[in-house]
Amino acid sequence: MEFSIALMEVKGFTTAVEGLDAMLKAADVELVATERHLGGRLVTIVVKGNVSAVTAALEAGVEAASRIGKVVSHEVIARPHEEILKFLIR
Repeated sequence: MEFSIALMEVKGFTTAVEGLDAMLKAADVELVATERHLGGRLVTIVVKGNVSAVTAALEAGVEAASRIGKVVSHEVIARPHEEILKFLIR
C-alpha cells in the first residue's frame, strides 16, 4: 500500500503535544514516531496516511503548534521509500 508521511519539528514538548493533537483530529493519519532531541527541547513528530490526509494534518498541526510555541521545520514526503520507516521506527 502506498502512503505518505508528514514530519513536524517543534521546540518544546507541550508544543509537540498541541501540534500532534491537531494533526490527529484534522485527518485520517496515524502516528508513526516521535523523537526528542536536546532533552526534549526539540521534538519531531511523524505521521503517515495518504498524501492529502498528511498534508491536511500537517497544516493543522503547524497552525496549532505555532499558537503556543515555535515550529522549527515541517515537510510532507509523498510515497517515501519503504525503508524510510525502518529509520523512523526503532
